[in-house]
This record gives sequence, structure tokens and C-alpha cells, in this order.
Amino acid sequence: MSETPPLTSIADETAYAEAVQLAVDASAAYYGDGTSTLDDDSYDRLVRGIEAYEAGHPDQVLPTSPTGKVAGGAVVGDVPHTVPMLSLDNVFGPDQLAAWAASLERRLGRPVTAWSVEAKLDGLAVSARYRRGRLVQLVTRGDGQAGEDVSHSIGTVVGLPERLAEPVTVELRGEVMMTTAQFADACAKRQAHDGTTFANPRSAAAGTLRTKDRPYVCELTFFGYGALPLPPGDDSPLAARLRELPHSQIMEWVAGQGVQTTAVTPVAGVLVSDLAAVQARVEEIAAARAGLEFGIDGIVIKCDLAADQASAGFSSRAPRWAVAYKLPATEKITKLLAVEWNTGRTGIIAPRAVLEPVELDGSIVTYATLHNAADIARRGLMLGDSVTVYKAGDVIPRVEAPVVHLRTGEERPIDIPQVCPSCGDAIDAGQERWRCVRGRACRAIASIEYAVGRDQLDIEGLAVNRIQQMLDAGLIADFADLFFLTREQLLGLERMGETSTDNLLAALDRARAQPLSRVFCALGVRGTGRSMSRRIAAHFGTMDAIRAADAAAIQQVDGIGPEKAPVVVAELVELDALIDKLIKAGVNMTQPGARPSQAEVAEAAGEPLDLPLAGMSVVVTGTMTGPLAALSRNEMNELVERAGGKASSAVSARTSLVVAGDKAGSKRAKAESLGVRVASPEEFAGLVAAFL
Repeated sequence: MSETPPLTSIADETAYAEAVQLAVDASAAYYGDGTSTLDDDSYDRLVRGIEAYEAGHPDQVLPTSPTGKVAGGAVVGDVPHTVPMLSLDNVFGPDQLAAWAASLERRLGRPVTAWSVEAKLDGLAVSARYRRGRLVQLVTRGDGQAGEDVSHSIGTVVGLPERLAEPVTVELRGEVMMTTAQFADACAKRQAHDGTTFANPRSAAAGTLRTKDRPYVCELTFFGYGALPLPPGDDSPLAARLRELPHSQIMEWVAGQGVQTTAVTPVAGVLVSDLAAVQARVEEIAAARAGLEFGIDGIVIKCDLAADQASAGFSSRAPRWAVAYKLPATEKITKLLAVEWNTGRTGIIAPRAVLEPVELDGSIVTYATLHNAADIARRGLMLGDSVTVYKAGDVIPRVEAPVVHLRTGEERPIDIPQVCPSCGDAIDAGQERWRCVRGRACRAIASIEYAVGRDQLDIEGLAVNRIQQMLDAGLIADFADLFFLTREQLLGLERMGETSTDNLLAALDRARAQPLSRVFCALGVRGTGRSMSRRIAAHFGTMDAIRAADAAAIQQVDGIGPEKAPVVVAELVELDALIDKLIKAGVNMTQPGARPSQAEVAEAAGEPLDLPLAGMSVVVTGTMTGPLAALSRNEMNELVERAGGKASSAVSARTSLVVAGDKAGSKRAKAESLGVRVASPEEFAGLVAAFL
């Protein structure tokens, strides 16, 4: 996480004036209907650039400048707030957080002993006013002093009940947003209605909340983050409690009223006593971000005690007792320059977006997935569109949607291929994921190269040019044919001598004995990979058992859901002839040392499984040394699973152990910040010595 956030450089007074106008227009659109010419990160950079310019040129500051104003000065609505709805100041890393906390404690004249740490939700702040337990008014934040009445949306917001558990008069504040599922549903409804879609969940939520006469209804979600007396000067017992209770206890009361809070999510608010624990929770929430069903763009840290909040007070735009720890942007707006169509090794025809380069989540993105032709049609994409590009964690960037209000009229339709872009044969468009009618035969070289790779059959001496030579000579059509090659056939190939021939034949013999997990992985079944192949092989033990399994049986494998299971079954049917050929060639079809029965017996007997890594999630990172030096990453993951653990690629609060070799980098650092156990390769080798 960056300690020095980037900003837009402003050269002179003219550029400053233009920047101020751009920021004001973007803010007005953002807080108006959720549209904007700038994504969140670009807007933040622009405002930081304006602040930097104003610091050096205080005599040129314009009255319309967004700096120091809630919502950038965007004035929306005419319903006065009972208490101003302020913004939060930002920090961008541990050092800045520590500096902010130190400044706060100097102001208080005492240490803060109770910190509240919560996810910063990426939605729209609203005020919900209840009278005698009934929801009577819903108001947007607007400019912080007054907002827009959106009470017409009452009844469409999940988590915001129309009646509280108690007949109390109170004002609840929180965030309205769309979950991933709600956003998909809203896009489908809008697409069916007018052929367009929403740019992102936030704009969809903003537009939906404000629209009164839309012919279709889109569901929203509310998460509460505070409660205030209503009216502000109320002296009732409840009002007194809300003024005196710590924030954490107020949130417990809010949840008890039937209002949704983040307590029901993986990023629930927590109460901690020191800054080290604050930073640890920040890292936990950041690690969980990619798997959430809603957007967050940071973490809010605040004094929990009411006395600390009262002593710290407020600035003109933000409370001094709270701060937002900003996370790197996972969404940006850029240009869709072109679409490339590629045929994969299983024959799947997939489009790839070519983008105007944009920095996203710490890396430069020039390509993004588009999934399939139906997905392009659903999103209404055109070449030249400004598009939102989304990335979360280690996930491949994807194009979310066009930003329709930025269209110039020069955009062009995307050409959809009529034949396979690889071989020119026909396309099977019977399913959403189009496929060449030749299937795997279309890209035979790609599927064979994959099958013989180190993490699959590990056949040394088979470079791509050698595979192509065999294909051109008609010696092979798939990787099973490799096991039927004779010495005479190989010697007949150009530049294939006796030594290289004998070495290749020996490698093929070794490959015949590979465990079922690697053979299954070599098949390249859609929806599976190395780790899933290991789980399938361990679960069933033999290829016969795998082939006999129906979708319900396949779904019993950890990580295979109801959508993937039928795909695996269908793929295995398609691969029948190839598997039969492998069996005929004498390739091993069993998983040596498969332990599912042992685990099941132990579980049924209520006994702990006597494996050193049982129940542990293990991440391997860096270069292995000592007894593990010769193992590839896949072989390390196989070792983890033989010893009873679950191999993972990402460090999170749920990680049990990180094996950190040389140049372990960020994963080791994250593990240490989360308090996850870290072991050297030598220590790990000792732990799993019986399984090496």
C-alpha cells in the first residue's frame, strides 16, 4: 500500500482553473446520478493535485475549489441534515496511520485505548429517519449540510427495515449499495428494457436510489454504520445512551433493531486496544476484499469511546477522531481499443479486450477478459468506448461495462467472428462459450504442449518445435499417441539422433507411471487445473471411479459447485477415446497413496486425522532451498496435500502457515502483518519429512 499517493500535476493558474472545474463537474455528476467523467482514483488524484497547487499558490485559490468541502462541494438536495454528514480524511499506509494516531493522541492529551476498525463501503451515504420505530424518510448525503429526499425507495433496500424492533425515534446512518448479484440483476433488467447497462455497482445504486418512475424495480442493500438522537437536542433516555455509549455498543444496538451491519459479513467491525492490532485488522480486511459480494475502498478507523470523540471534535469537513485507510483502486475508466479473438487448447473461442494502458491495483493493465460473445452483447460494448475495468486481488482484469454517457458517436460495433480464428473451421455457438467444431484438435499443439509440461506428465525433451514436427509428420494427433511412438519413427525425424531418441523414450516410460492427479491434469478438463486435479484424484482414487461418477458425485469434491460439475462430466465423455488410448498405452490410472478413505474413516469415528498439516491452509512462496530445492511449485502443493493440508496461493487471515523461501516478498510480509506462522523450507521439510 502506497505511503505517497500519486497526484495530478498542475503547471499553472490556467491548468488549476480547468482542474477545479473538472473536479466540480465530476463531483456533481458522482453525487447526482452516479455518473462521472472520472473514476474514483482519478478524481482523488485530481483533488490531491489541486490541494498541492493551492498550498504553493494560496493567493490563487478559487471559491469553487472542492478542497475542504464535503462531497467536493456538490450541492444536491434541499433536506437539511440534523447533524452534518461529513467526509473522512485519508491515510495511505501504516506510517501515515501512525502519524495520524499520534496527532490525535496529542490533541486528546492521552492515549486512545479503544479503536473501532470497520470496512469502508463503496456506496452512497444516507440518513434514515425513524419515528416511533417506523421509517419515515430517507435522505442522501448531498453536500453534507443538506441532501435529497429519496423516500420513494423505501421498501426496495435490503437491510433497512420499515419498522425497528423497538418503537423508538432515531436517525440511522449508513451506506446504500448493490451487491454483485444485485448489480447483475439490475444490468439484466436495464438491458432488457433499453439495451444499455450500468457502468458499475455504485452508479447503478445511485441511479436506482434516485429514480422515481423506472418501469422496473432494482433491489439495493443497506449497511448501517451509526445512530444519532432525533431530534439532535432530544433528552430522552435513548438519546442519552446514544451520546454516551461507545461506538461498538451503538452498532450492537443498531443490529438488534433489525438493521443490517457489517457484523454479518467477513469484514465485520472489530474493537481493538492498540495500533498494532488496528494495522493487523486493516490487512485482514484488505486480504478479504477480493472475495466480498460488495465493494469496499478502504478501512475506517475511529475512536470507539464517546469521550474521545467529543474531546477530538471536528474540522470543517471531517471528524478528527476518524480516518479512512484507503486501498489501491480496483476499478478504472479507460478506452476499449480493440478485441482479439483466440482459440484455447480445448477449442474454446475467447475474446480479449485491448485497452489503453491504465494503472490498476499497482500494475499496468493493457488486456482484460471479455468472457464470450454473449457477454459482449449483454454489456452493449463498442470499440472506442470508455469502459470500466475491474480487478480484485489476483483476479484477471475484466471489462465491467461501457460508460455510456461518455460516448461521442464515433464508437463502432465489435466484429464477431463467423469462423474459428485459429483454423477457419465452423464455430459451435450452441452454448454461451463458443467452441471450434474441431474441439481440442483445433489447437492440438497447445493441448499437447500443456500435457507434457513439468506439472503434468513431465516429459523432458519435447519442445514445441519437436511436437510440431511430429504433428506435421502425422506421427501424433494427441498426446496419447506419444506413448505409441517407436524408436524407428523417432530416428526418422530430422535432427533426432540416437541419444535424444533414447532419452525421449525413457522420459515417456517415466511418464506412464505418473500419478492419476497428473494424468488427469494433462487431459485439460475445462473447469479444473492442477490443484483441482489433485483433489479429484485423491477423492476418487482411480480413473474408472472418476469416469463412473455423475454430476452429483463430482460435486462432492471440495471446490466443485453445481455449475462446474456437469461441465466436468461432459468433458470426460468427450475425452473417452483419449482416455481409452492412454489406458491401452499402459499409462497409470490410479492415485498412489490416495487418502480420502482414511480421512473419511477417521472423521466417521470422531478421531483426529494423524497428518501433520490436517486442517491447515498452506501458502508456498519464494525459492525453495535445502531438501525442497528441486521441487516445483506444483510439487510443493502436492506435498502439502499429501501431508493433509490445503494448498493456497493467497495469504489471508485464514492462512495457517506460509512456507517462505528466498525472495518471498510481499506474501511473507503480509503473513507477518497478520500474525500467520512463517516457516523456512528447511523447517517445513522437517515437518513433512515422512511425505517427501
